Amino acid sequence: MKVILLERIKRLGQMGDEVTVKPGYARNYLLPQGKALRANKANRQIFEAQRVQLEARNLELKKDADSIAEKIDGKFFVVIRQAGDTGQLYGSVATRDIAEVITQTGFSIERNQVMLDRPIKLLGLHEVRLALHPEVDVAVTINVARTEEEAQRQERGEDVTADDHDDEEEQQAIGTEEIFEAEELAEQAEAELTDRDGENETGEGDSPDEETESPEDNGKNPD
Repeated sequence: MKVILLERIKRLGQMGDEVTVKPGYARNYLLPQGKALRANKANRQIFEAQRVQLEARNLELKKDADSIAEKIDGKFFVVIRQAGDTGQLYGSVATRDIAEVITQTGFSIERNQVMLDRPIKLLGLHEVRLALHPEVDVAVTINVARTEEEAQRQERGEDVTADDHDDEEEQQAIGTEEIFEAEELAEQAEAELTDRDGENETGEGDSPDEETESPEDNGKNPD
């Protein structure tokens, strides 16, 4: 489908350009959002008649976007989520979640302004770009953490999942030490049993080296 752009669309064209797009993209996004008109004779005349107003409106919107960009560019926004020891989220953080978190801080952001290739599924700091205007976009950092305290540590550059790994290694070390102690006790017990068996074989209390008294020692003559 061929349309007339009413504003600059990234990777598509400038205001007033006639471009060919997929019918679904035009019907579901460009036309209902007021970003384009169907390319025909009547709409070309409408566009030319409204060009000055459209350019003025675009300039005003860009000015507002520039103002917001100065305030929001580079900011951190915290998203609290549950996650496992490896940092894998139980779920994900999508464009809607990011838009809601940013809007709660006083900046009006729509989910279609969040430029996210795929949902976030790990703890940590994630850079995300926001399209405030067709000609203005900024980068913000989404700090995904399990608690506010973890979020503060991550912002300082700490790896919060390292604690979980340390705890796991400590538990493994304790388990290994317990195994060594058990093996040592078993060896001691086996040695004690071996010593006792040796005493029983020789006969406890016997004197095998004691000499037997001979007849001569008794002063008796065998004859």
